[in-house]
Formats: sequence, C-alpha cells, structure tokens
Amino acid sequence: MTTSGLPESWVVSPLGHLGVWNGGGTPTKSNPAFWKGDIPWVSPKDIKVARLWDSSDHLSTGAIEASATTVIPKRSVLVVTRSGILAHTLPIAINEVPLAINQDLKAITPFPGIDAEYLAWALRGLERRILKECSKHGTTVHSVEVSRLQAFNVPVAPRQEQRRIVAKIEDLFSELYKGIDSLKTARRQLEVYRQAVLKHAFEGNLTAQWREENKDKLETPKELLARVKGERAAYSERQFQEWRSAVKKWEGGDRRTNRPKKPLSPKLLSKLDEHLYPGLPHLPESWVWEKLGWMTCGVEYGTSAKSSKSGRVPVLRMGNIQNGTFDWTDLVYTSDNDEIAGYLLHDGDVLFNRTNSPELVGKTAIYRGERPAIFAGYLIRVNQISTAVESEYVNFFLNSDVARQYGNSVKTDGVNQSNINGAKLVSYPFPYCSIQEQREIVRVLGEMMSIADDAEAKIHAEVERSVVLRQAILMKAFAGQLVPQDPNDEPAAVLLEKIRLDREKTGRGAPTARRKRKAKPVE
Repeated sequence: MTTSGLPESWVVSPLGHLGVWNGGGTPTKSNPAFWKGDIPWVSPKDIKVARLWDSSDHLSTGAIEASATTVIPKRSVLVVTRSGILAHTLPIAINEVPLAINQDLKAITPFPGIDAEYLAWALRGLERRILKECSKHGTTVHSVEVSRLQAFNVPVAPRQEQRRIVAKIEDLFSELYKGIDSLKTARRQLEVYRQAVLKHAFEGNLTAQWREENKDKLETPKELLARVKGERAAYSERQFQEWRSAVKKWEGGDRRTNRPKKPLSPKLLSKLDEHLYPGLPHLPESWVWEKLGWMTCGVEYGTSAKSSKSGRVPVLRMGNIQNGTFDWTDLVYTSDNDEIAGYLLHDGDVLFNRTNSPELVGKTAIYRGERPAIFAGYLIRVNQISTAVESEYVNFFLNSDVARQYGNSVKTDGVNQSNINGAKLVSYPFPYCSIQEQREIVRVLGEMMSIADDAEAKIHAEVERSVVLRQAILMKAFAGQLVPQDPNDEPAAVLLEKIRLDREKTGRGAPTARRKRKAKPVE
C-alpha cells in the first residue's frame, strides 16, 4: 500500500504486520522464590532510557513458567500501553538482553528486514498521533488500546534505507543531546548563582555599603528585637479591636453568615536554641538571629475542604508554587462563601509548602493579588507583620540554602513525602534587620535575580526549540526526506511481501495467549 507524499520505494503497513507481539504479566508476590532470579522483569518505571540492559526487578525461571509473562527476545521494541505517563508521552525502548515484561507493556519483535531501531524511532516520531488515535477513553489509568495500535499505519522504508535513516537520526540527535547537556549545565550553574547571591544577602554582604552610609539609622540587636516584639503586640491589639467591632456589627445585623473568627493570640516564644548558632552564618553587628515566629501572631493552615474543577475562586495548592511565585495554569476552585471568607489571600501573603516530596517541602511563594484566591491545607500562610518584615525578604530567605538546611533537619519523613508543621516553621532561625535594610536587600536581590530569570528563560526557550527540532527531524525521517533514496534498494513492498509469505509458511505472527500456570508450592 503506497501513500501520497512518500517515496515510491516506501509503503505503509499496520504496525501489527511488522513483528511478533507479546504481552506480559506479574507473577504472584506471595512466592518469594519467584523474585530471586536473574531474568530482568520490566515495568513502565524501567522505560526511562532508549536501550535496556537490566531492570529494577528480576524473576526466576519458575516465575516465567507459572505466570502469564514470557521471555522476550533481545532487540524487541517495548511499548508502554498502560500508565499515567501516557497522558503526554509514549515510552519506547529496545531490550539488549532477553527479558520479561509486565502486563502494562507490549513487546514487538520485528520480522527480518524490519530494523528494531527504525521501528522504535518511527513510533517516537508518531507519538502524538498514536496517543490521539489509539488511546482508550473513560479509563481511570491512561491506556493505549492494543488493537488500535496494531492497526496503526507506519511508513516502511526499504531495508537498506532504514539503516541509513537510523544512522542519520543518531548522528543529528547526538549533536542535539550535547547542546541539551550544555543547557542543563547552565541551568545548574544558575541555581548555584542564585544560592550564592542569597547567601551573600543574608550574611549582610550585599548591603555592607548601605550600612556604612546609614550608620546613624541602625539599631542595636537588642533595640531591633524589642521593636519587632512591640510591632507584634501592637498588631495583635489592632486585630482584636477590629474583631470586636466586626462581632458587634454581626450581632446587630444579618446572622445568617458565620460569626467573625477570633484572631489568634500571639504565643510567647522561647529564645532561639543556642546550639543552632554555630551552624548559622555570621551576621552584621546590627542584625540578630531569632525565631521566625516573632514576626507573626500565628501561622495559619489552608482549607481542607474538597475543591472542584470549576467555581468562583481558585484554590492554590502546593503544585502551584513555582520558583517563589504562583503558577496559575493548573487550578481547582471553590464557590463556598465561608471558605472564601476564611481563607481569602491578601496581597503580599507568603505561603509555605508544609507537605511535599523531601526535596520540595518548605518551598514558598508570594501571593501578589493577581486575582482573588484562597489556599489549600498543604500550605501555611505565614501572616507576617508588614511593619516588622518585608514579604519579599521573608520569601527570599525561606528559599535560601540556610533555611532549606534547617528545614531538612526538622522535617518529618513519611512514604515519599515529608512534612514541616506550623510549630516547626515558627521556630525557624530568621535573620532580623531593619525594615529599611530589608527593602534595600530586596531591591538588590530583585535586580540580581532578574538577570538569572532572564538567562533561565532563554535556556528554557532553547530547550523547547530543541524539542521542536527533534520532532522536525523525525517528521522528515519518516516522510522519506532525511536521507537520499538509492534506486538499487529493494522496494519496501517487496520486503513486506516476503514477510507475508514467510508468515503464511511458518505461521509466525500474533502470539497465541499463554495459559497461566498454577504456581508450584515452595518446598
């Protein structure tokens, strides 16, 4: 079957006609002996590289004999057909050793004349179409329907041209990968730069000249801390006055709304533990290390109510925190008036991610009033007092190495997640300095970080460009435009006819279903 736009020596063929297909299975976990062999057993989590030599799990020969899985010949093309990753990616790999697979993969062992590398690259190039045309709908886990995949048409080049195409793709991609590696290195260097800048900032180095020029305005550490505590007490009193007025108004008005929530009474905090000082950076004479809790009357957990896909107001979650700001592209919503009233965010609120993976717990972001929003339970609102600290200063510090290191020392680790609760957050060591110096630090950091942000944006654009370029290469390759055709090559139609005749003669083709054997008892 020829196709418009392809070279005359090419054809298209259903994928199911290009190799022997095999599925897999999972031997029972109740027999430990099954999982102590030397046969690699591949599941979707292993398909992270283009060529597989091994896997995380291994089976015994007895496990193969007693289950629905089988040994797949080497140089087969492995395709993930059931996994959450199929929402956006079709993982493909070639096994360089015989192995077994689980039920979430299919293995295609190409017929003679169909190059395994060619077939794998073709599937990668056709990834978008395959996911669009072959995906199952209405399933809880993303899946590819195998019958549709087998019927999916793939362009087939003559045997010798297949090899030339693979060689050209690998040559071009080798150069692309070098460029991507350089971009990844540059990105890592930018993160080192950011942390170095933050380190200088919170050691007072960025504002040394400012302090020299403003000696007459500097407080002693004792005066500074007394002022912060005074601001805290005054802020608390204002909150209680506003609450009393709101309650009085509520009592004389419409009581169908909830009674105004009583503000938190600020807790008396103990001094910062002395054993922490040796591990903290040395501060300028006018600065002081003390507990973060002195600049808030109380931290606040977000709503635990279930959100919806639509509603009046977005509910910001831990996934929305990206690089110190909020990403508004993946949102859930609420229309509950009480939830909105109780958790409505205010411009300048700093939110702390209390539960996440070990490397991400403790990240923060500032809400800048972009649109009305509330916050979810895995986030903590710091409720910093604006007359004591600048929100940008708090945000920068909590994303610095010294804050991250302290967070790592106090976090509680669970299965795949860590937690830093509100009590631990208010006990964080915090570098207090005057509001005026905080503003100068924020100004200088803003300028320096914007340079890094611009550089990262350019890196991101180059990475995106490389993705587009890779796809363009594959499109050209499987349209017959990447390498020249050789009139001496045997046409692909002749190759497929030989494959058809061989299948009829030998009976090779789609595998028959393997009967699941009963596991033998362990002696």
